[in-house]
Amino acid sequence: MRVDLAVPESALAIGAHPDDIEFECGATLAKWAAAGTTIHLLVCTDGRKGTWDVDADTDALIARRQVEQREAARRLGATGEVRLLGQIDGELDMGADAGLELRGDVARIIRELTPTVVLTHDPWRRWRMHPDHRNAGWVGIDAVVAARDPHYFREHGIPHHRPESLLLFESEGPDHVERVERAHLDAKIEALLAHESQFETTMEIDLDTDDGSQRAAFAERTDREARDHGRLAGVVLGEAFRLMNPAS
Repeated sequence: MRVDLAVPESALAIGAHPDDIEFECGATLAKWAAAGTTIHLLVCTDGRKGTWDVDADTDALIARRQVEQREAARRLGATGEVRLLGQIDGELDMGADAGLELRGDVARIIRELTPTVVLTHDPWRRWRMHPDHRNAGWVGIDAVVAARDPHYFREHGIPHHRPESLLLFESEGPDHVERVERAHLDAKIEALLAHESQFETTMEIDLDTDDGSQRAAFAERTDREARDHGRLAGVVLGEAFRLMNPAS
């Protein structure tokens, strides 16, 4: 189990929905941001289905989730760009034509932002139910390959770019841990709490009844996961990934 990459000059995290990035690598991004890394976030879908309210105004939810995502990035200390692809939530399409166009869109962003490290979902995770998580991982990996080689998407007119490292979160086979400190984990929790529209669906927090205990329980669950990840590498707190070499 490897521990800690060198602090990158820049990092691009690619998530399926608003809040996925914060859940899976928020503390790592906060750590790097505090060390001077330029942090960029790319969210693939608009999050319109992220509610249990059958009468929800989904256009209003899309707008709200964009505001929440930008505030979450601020709380992480991210100073780079927040890119929102706006694909329909639940319909991230990796079919032949649509998938190729989407891969090109993400490859263009990688070439424009030139990240040292890219982070995204591990699409090889077994028994994953949500198609957007699978497909965001595939498009992230495929776009890294396309962005690194000069003969893919030559119509971009942008120099190719090869990140130094690719970190896959949600992996069943992690082999790398980023060690984080209490302050980084606190920043992750605060960033997640910026996503108030998701309190009920993903955090088990009811704004109408919470006296602080539900937020505290959510923070404890987040702490417990960080301790579990850190234990893989013999550190106190961490976030675990599968580390891939974009040159391979």
